[in-house]
Amino acid sequence: MWKSRLTILLLALMMALGSATLAGCDNQGPAEEAGENIDDAMDDAGDAMEDAGDEMEDTFSD
Repeated sequence: MWKSRLTILLLALMMALGSATLAGCDNQGPAEEAGENIDDAMDDAGDAMEDAGDEMEDTFSD
């Protein structure tokens, strides 16, 4: 049961971070580039968190 809660928490965190970074992408020029860099970093962090969650699931399911 705690695994599903962890998964939901990780997904909610990724969505919140993604929403926050998308709000800063409307500007042009250097600000837009910085926003895109933040988006990429958040995507990478989200992927890493998802991978960590999968590894935890695999570890505790064995």
